[in-house]
Amino acid sequence: MTDTTTVSVPATAPATAISPEALVAQLARDGRAAQRVLARLSDAQKAEALRAAAAALRAAEPAILDANARDIAAGEAKGLSAALLDRLRLDSGRLAGIADAVEQIAALPDPVGEVISSSERPNGLQLSRVRIPIGLIGIIYESRPNVTADAAALCLRSGNAVLLRGGTEAQHSNRAIEAAFAAGIESAGIPAAAIQLVPTQDRAVVGAMLTAAGLIDMIVPRGGKSLVARVQADARVPVLAHLDGICHTYVHPAADPDMARRVTRNAKMRRTGICGAMETLLIDTQFPESASVVSGLIDAGCELRGDARAQALDPRILPATDEDWDTEYLDSVLSVAVVDGLDAAIEHIAAHSSHHTDAIVTGDAAAAERFLAEVDSAIVMVNASSQFADGGEFGLGAEIGIATGRLHARGPVALEGLTTYKWLVRGTGQERP
Repeated sequence: MTDTTTVSVPATAPATAISPEALVAQLARDGRAAQRVLARLSDAQKAEALRAAAAALRAAEPAILDANARDIAAGEAKGLSAALLDRLRLDSGRLAGIADAVEQIAALPDPVGEVISSSERPNGLQLSRVRIPIGLIGIIYESRPNVTADAAALCLRSGNAVLLRGGTEAQHSNRAIEAAFAAGIESAGIPAAAIQLVPTQDRAVVGAMLTAAGLIDMIVPRGGKSLVARVQADARVPVLAHLDGICHTYVHPAADPDMARRVTRNAKMRRTGICGAMETLLIDTQFPESASVVSGLIDAGCELRGDARAQALDPRILPATDEDWDTEYLDSVLSVAVVDGLDAAIEHIAAHSSHHTDAIVTGDAAAAERFLAEVDSAIVMVNASSQFADGGEFGLGAEIGIATGRLHARGPVALEGLTTYKWLVRGTGQERP
């Protein structure tokens, strides 16, 4: 059945009401044309454009903060939680941080044009694989206005155009940031259409983006589980995403007790609401200091839910349900299981991990190497907090997200993850027999 919904486009776009599909097609065509310009630019030109964008963001501070104040007022009237309002809120310091991040991306090495491999065939053909931009990337995200600038900067630096669809709660902030960013890159000779924010909050436009195969080359969702699940279920465009961050830490019998206490506490309690936070703690039945590890977490304000053997370690541990092992709490709540050895730990992780980040604490090198080899997650750690699962901590600069799938990119996705490659073949007149 044909969708007859129409979208009223603001005055910054053509004034007529058009369907969501037509709007997305129009924006995509403009973006793809701008991307062809980006593909011709040098490393220095792209870096200079980003520095101009950062300067424009700083110059537009009054307009951006005024727009953000409108979003905050609307959010308070809507009854948004204090945590959501904090994510949404901008001030001079936070806006300066956004501009600084754009400049940091400008300073990163350009992945485009990197020769991944090269060889010469016996017939004299010269072959090489070279990194190129993906093309036009669609990013669907919720109420974090900094994503507007971060995503725009990462895409431009890697030679991609971007079509942004931000959350309704941040709509005024997003528009002000996008306007400043576009003015900055345009002053450096780059078409403003390289960075476009969808000019409507109509939900039908999200569906149109997800089905825009041939126009949008990749979709990146950034937000909660319901958003990501919808994107993965409905998309006809390749998706780079993770659904959950159900991260495990396994304390091996050979773990240093002090290290186990410190690492597990940090993995859970440093920031409970991020996707790299530990959600399940596995303690080996042979680890001698189990009680001190769980009591340290409880004393830090964490609610523990455990199996029968975990509950025997501390009377404050509540009983776990089957659902707990598959829950991303994003809060001061943790599931705990006692396991019989490395094999059992790996089996539990295989059954319940979301393939985001899983870690082992051990002094046994052989056990560590087995864990690294056999745990199938995007990030696997030894003797480190899972909260290091972050593009900045990996030296990648800002990240567009953490991918948990098997194709293309895994783990923190930064500039390299926003490229693909093509084969270049140079001959001297060879003919295939």
